Amino acid sequence: MSKKAKIAAGGVAVGLILLVWLPWWAALLIILGVPAAAYLTLDPSQRQRLRRATRKELGR
Repeated sequence: MSKKAKIAAGGVAVGLILLVWLPWWAALLIILGVPAAAYLTLDPSQRQRLRRATRKELGR
């Protein structure tokens, strides 16, 4: 299993645990807020590089 797949599986597991312990809206806010906050911490050049790589992968 690749490193990205392990991270994705861990994220799903954490999301399911949060849904059990917290109200659904709070878990959803955390699940969507963490990646959004991480994206906003990037420099503008890093955001451009991330968008360019994503578009390149979608064009395969």
